[in-house]
Amino acid sequence: MVDEVKLLFEIVLIAMSLALIALVLLHKGRGGGLSSMFGGSMTSQLSGSSVVEKNLNVITVFCSLIWLICIVVLGLLFKIQ
Repeated sequence: MVDEVKLLFEIVLIAMSLALIALVLLHKGRGGGLSSMFGGSMTSQLSGSSVVEKNLNVITVFCSLIWLICIVVLGLLFKIQ
């Protein structure tokens, strides 16, 4: 039972880690970031929009909270064994 739960949380942790890498790279940095590379002028218009940046921030925070919960749960599960 514990092994199946650990496997589930490990899979979710890996998925959230990859998602966080992609989401952080999509944020607009000082130089425009990777998000300015996709789509040319269309992306530059969208990246200036506050709605898109707010949605990207919310998704990033949500994924980071799931990542943090997985880390804590896995730490507790490894401590039990």
